[in-house]
Amino acid sequence: MLERAALAALNHVLADAAWARDRLRPFAGQHAVVEAGPLVRFVFAVDGAGWLVPSESPGEPAVVVALPADAPLRYLVDPGSVFAAARLSGSADFAENLAFVFRNLRWDIEGDLAKKVGDIAAHRLVRGGKALAAWQKDAVGRGLANVAEFATEEHGLLARKDELSGFYAAVDELRDDLARLEKRLARLA
Repeated sequence: MLERAALAALNHVLADAAWARDRLRPFAGQHAVVEAGPLVRFVFAVDGAGWLVPSESPGEPAVVVALPADAPLRYLVDPGSVFAAARLSGSADFAENLAFVFRNLRWDIEGDLAKKVGDIAAHRLVRGGKALAAWQKDAVGRGLANVAEFATEEHGLLARKDELSGFYAAVDELRDDLARLEKRLARLA
């Protein structure tokens, strides 16, 4: 069920991206597996027109895309980091083209909304959504900064950066002193 919904969403985005379908078309009949941790796994194939379809092929997939387990959450914060952390295996040509398509495929949400509510309303809704997302991201960042300050300054649960730098310098100095002492002992022996 989730697999079919994901494929439907990807095909919806592919509908506005003829370049992506053209890029996938040479791989018709090949199938791939996308995994994100132990719970998320879906298998799909490319059809003759470059669309993604469910694959029932029991054989070895041409490509396996292994995403980090936190990929769904990470995608909301930093989509680029998900693709940077992905591991691809299998057919190099198919994997390269899939990676290119997934990296560059963008959903034109404003265009889809415009079909339902009109251009001006769609533009305003998207602008408002972006502002809301930016506000929430800023609020989360400020909240995390406050927690970090509380943990370092108020309760001393975490060490501050300058304290760590001083500790590292002291450890380096101790290591160097110990090396000099070992050399002196070796000369005496």
